[in-house]
Amino acid sequence: MPITDPELLKIVEERVLNKMVCRRCGALNPPGATKCRRCGSKDLRPKRKRIGR
Repeated sequence: MPITDPELLKIVEERVLNKMVCRRCGALNPPGATKCRRCGSKDLRPKRKRIGR
């Protein structure tokens, strides 16, 4: 079911998509992270943002 309400969509993007992903172990980290919470690696990337394929 697609989300049509723009305010709800903004909340979903903030909570679900605004994360950093470790390239080494795949752990999800907070958006402001500089190193991985699980393995300590500094090789992080932002989570891909795809809504409604």
